[in-house]
Amino acid sequence: MLTNCVFNIELSSMAQIPGSDQEVLIMDKMTREQWLNSAMDELKTLFKQHGVIAPDLMRASCGFPSKSALSAKNRRIGECWNARASADKHAEIFISPTISDSMRVLDILAHELIHACHPGDGHGKLFKRTATAIGLEGKMTATVAGESFKQWATPVIDRIGVYPHADLIPANAIKKQTTRMLKCVCDQCGYTVRVAGKWLADMGAPHCPDHGEMQTV
Repeated sequence: MLTNCVFNIELSSMAQIPGSDQEVLIMDKMTREQWLNSAMDELKTLFKQHGVIAPDLMRASCGFPSKSALSAKNRRIGECWNARASADKHAEIFISPTISDSMRVLDILAHELIHACHPGDGHGKLFKRTATAIGLEGKMTATVAGESFKQWATPVIDRIGVYPHADLIPANAIKKQTTRMLKCVCDQCGYTVRVAGKWLADMGAPHCPDHGEMQTV
């Protein structure tokens, strides 16, 4: 596949081992997209072994899915866009930045690749047949890696390395502080602390280490 060829050219350089005729492949650190597209090539080979041919024109990226998919009731961790939505007719797969575990990323990528292979089927019979064949388990709308998939994926991760990413937490997923913190200041030196109103009511104002009781402002 062309993507794989470009990947090899961009990431690789050839160097001679001193005193040897052998050439060694020196791999620079992958980007997330390079890792995902390399993993997708591995998955295409697995799919082919089970009689499922993936589209040639595909891309995989790390990115948040469509706005509706980020709602509290529908927080997707992967999404596949039909090639018809792309100006250059590529099927586009997005893996949520909230996920960084390599095995989990691989099984999400596999789930979305099945959608690309069977457009219009949703999580129907064709989807289930392919998912089961490659070792995905669980509810078809939320599959996870089964033991056979993990056995296949472990050496793949050994070959391409771990997913070069760290979890991102969306702002709307971060618990907001609801306790009102009151500011207390020493009127002599300016020493400042913030205290929950509950503790002021129960225990009184805090004390400056040098000048005693502080004032609430």
